[in-house]
Amino acid sequence: MNDIPEPDRVEGAPHPRDTVGLLGQRAAEAVFLDAWRQGRLHHGWLITGPRGVGKATLAWRIARFLLADAGGDSLDVAADHPVSRRIAAQSEARLFALRRAWDDDKKRLKTVITVDEVRRLKGFFGLSAADGGRRVVIVDAADDMNVNAANALLKVLEEPPAGVTMLLVSHQPSRLLPTIRSRCRELRLGVLPPEDMRAALAAAGTATDDPAALSELAAGSVGEAIRLANLDGLRLYAALVALFGTLPRLDRTRALALADSVTGRAAEPRLDLMLTLFDLFLSRLARAGVAGPPRTEAASGEAALLARLSPDAAAARRWADLHQTLGARARHARAVNLDPAALLLDMVFKVDETAAQLGAPMRQGA
Repeated sequence: MNDIPEPDRVEGAPHPRDTVGLLGQRAAEAVFLDAWRQGRLHHGWLITGPRGVGKATLAWRIARFLLADAGGDSLDVAADHPVSRRIAAQSEARLFALRRAWDDDKKRLKTVITVDEVRRLKGFFGLSAADGGRRVVIVDAADDMNVNAANALLKVLEEPPAGVTMLLVSHQPSRLLPTIRSRCRELRLGVLPPEDMRAALAAAGTATDDPAALSELAAGSVGEAIRLANLDGLRLYAALVALFGTLPRLDRTRALALADSVTGRAAEPRLDLMLTLFDLFLSRLARAGVAGPPRTEAASGEAALLARLSPDAAAARRWADLHQTLGARARHARAVNLDPAALLLDMVFKVDETAAQLGAPMRQGA
């Protein structure tokens, strides 16, 4: 069982249950603590915000706080507290983590949270009711529930057992049933400022030579920054910028090499990251035509490249359209398992084609 991956863990980082502190989210913690102090603790909390900003860590902090009946001016609970030790050992009987399950037949995590997982809550409520204390359910991520699972969870939210607090982590709350959202109180988390980002990366044991560029690409998300660091995302993005720096005379040899680097099953994480970086590049390209190049470069030469390819609002609209088109194409291609190299090359050629139509000037020094 120890070899089974956990769907709510960022690879290379501690699990949220093992992350004691939370940086940059004091406002959200204060809202929860205020409700607790005033005796207005809602039975359902929807913890929202961009991916990787600490939503799951906050959910586990709240769970630890409630089960330890800690009180005080913060959500902090000592690591040697019995509840903390049981949670760390995954043996706390009053806590249920609802998440994607392992598929024994396919030997991989299921892609959704199924109704069978939600139905396990009935047994949890029955087994843990004997002590008469508080119980906590963490749903991570609520976005992963299929329709049947969402409807089953809604019934629990409509008639929650006594003493139960439901903590729903959601990256895209708009995808949830409106009735689920209406039965929860929202805790909105924001992106981390640079100083908190650096501290959070250090706490997670993630080293980087360029924290400013990493923070820029991750858009204030610690989870995304860790993924970028672990998969050499800064170097990949720099390679992408260097490739498009050859426009309007695209270096096809370099393009082919980039496409070949994402082929094979072992390269799937790299492909996913490359598609994310490609999407990010087009987004930054479109914004540059309206607001100008970013103040912080995510790769050397990026600002000059964005200014050259997207000099005005008209160009920005063309790049925004391509961003939307290629994003939809990439999602479809991944869903039907199209050849990764062919997919990436097609996307590169579409950028080349659009640059040519816009009449992109020659690069400096060409």
